[in-house]
Amino acid sequence: MITTYLHFEGHCEEAMHFYQSILGGTLDLMRYEDMPDAPEGFKASKTIMHSALMSPYGDLMASDYPPHMDSRPQASVSVSLEAKNVADGRRIYGALVDGGTPTQEYGATFFSPGFGMCVDTYGTSWIVMVAPAEHG
Repeated sequence: MITTYLHFEGHCEEAMHFYQSILGGTLDLMRYEDMPDAPEGFKASKTIMHSALMSPYGDLMASDYPPHMDSRPQASVSVSLEAKNVADGRRIYGALVDGGTPTQEYGATFFSPGFGMCVDTYGTSWIVMVAPAEHG
């Protein structure tokens, strides 16, 4: 099994609550300062060491980069989400692109009745699509 794990620069908690508001599910958060035997530099950090969103669309995990570590959040990676239907895909895409940047507007394509790509306000690239109807 492969699970998407995102990294942020200090706004993981905000981003994960945003994703939860769109996708539903339960969200667990653990801060660096709550680590057992947290090393110096981590003890006072309120940023997120680990988070897990368990949603009906699948699991999404994330953290903030550790204190004093260089970062490149979501460089050249997209999260692909399969929506339940065209309306559900339009709702999810609309929420994700709000405050972000559309890469491809949501709409029908030759391979999907609902498909769109965007970068959300937190810098995460998303692909939202509906599986094509089965031919048979």
